[in-house]
Amino acid sequence: MVVTNPTQFAVALRYHSRECEAPVVLAKGRGFLAARIREIAVEHDIPIVENPPLAQALYKATRPGMEIPEHLYTAVAEVLAYVHKMGQLSAEVVGAPA
Repeated sequence: MVVTNPTQFAVALRYHSRECEAPVVLAKGRGFLAARIREIAVEHDIPIVENPPLAQALYKATRPGMEIPEHLYTAVAEVLAYVHKMGQLSAEVVGAPA
């Protein structure tokens, strides 16, 4: 999933409960790089979630390859649950609970 702000920041996350304890940041970017992350998500049918506060927090607190910090677990879990509940199997942009 990609969390966006919607145009300034983008953070791509991966989470497989069998592989890791917390979601891992795959990529993050601002401006042009954020736009490219969104384009790649669309090309690969990866859900894109607009949640500006979470996108900014993830961008500031993480780097690619690291698990998200513990203080963001709840917010990310809520967005993951929302995406799962909505059945987001395509790269449709959705607004998630803030």
